[in-house]
Amino acid sequence: MSTLKSLILIVDDEPQIRKMLRVTLEAMNYRTEEAEVGREAVRLIASVKPDLVLLDLNLPDMEGYDVIRQTREWSKVPIIVISVRSENDDLIQAFYLGADDYVTKPFSADVLMARMQSSLKRAFQEEVGDTQLVVGDVSVNLMKHSVSVAGRNVPLSPKEYNLLVYFMRHKGKMLTHRQILNEVWGAAHTYDTQYLRVYIGQLRKKIDIDARQSTYIVTEAGIGYRMETPKVLVGDALSTA
Repeated sequence: MSTLKSLILIVDDEPQIRKMLRVTLEAMNYRTEEAEVGREAVRLIASVKPDLVLLDLNLPDMEGYDVIRQTREWSKVPIIVISVRSENDDLIQAFYLGADDYVTKPFSADVLMARMQSSLKRAFQEEVGDTQLVVGDVSVNLMKHSVSVAGRNVPLSPKEYNLLVYFMRHKGKMLTHRQILNEVWGAAHTYDTQYLRVYIGQLRKKIDIDARQSTYIVTEAGIGYRMETPKVLVGDALSTA
């Protein structure tokens, strides 16, 4: 994605952090804009329309949460929170308001770049639309409502199918229990976390070759789930069996 010269908005009240991020990003061929307060960040998101926002939660004039909340009223721009706060409650709040990812300070530049590229790719795919979703060996044909794993057809119930599609559309993004339940089951089931665990278990059995070794759907204790490509793919395991 960096070859496209995506525009990244850096929102942080610490000049040294902004400079470090600017130098790192521009070395990777990204363009950058900067804001040190929340109101300026919201204004720039509307005016320069960045491709992605790196947002600190501790801002002088408002909480980063308020920036997320205001932005999500009209924009789907990817937002990655960068903060010293690492408590589950902080992460859950950020994700529930609409953040796409969360990186805790101090962070690795390589990890941040990987998270950024994942968010930018996901945003691009959502913009152009898809008829087929692919994560590792799992493939979903949205036109036929069919699912295959390593080329083998896998029958899913309607709810399992909707759950899998939601995960695949948001691959790499941390999804809270409340977000998943609200989007897949509706507002009436927002707190049915045990209900969700049952379906996650059923889905894992159908798309994972061995859930004891690898899984597409990764659990983040106390927060939710994230879909990733496992280190050991179904196709690889079958070829060596």
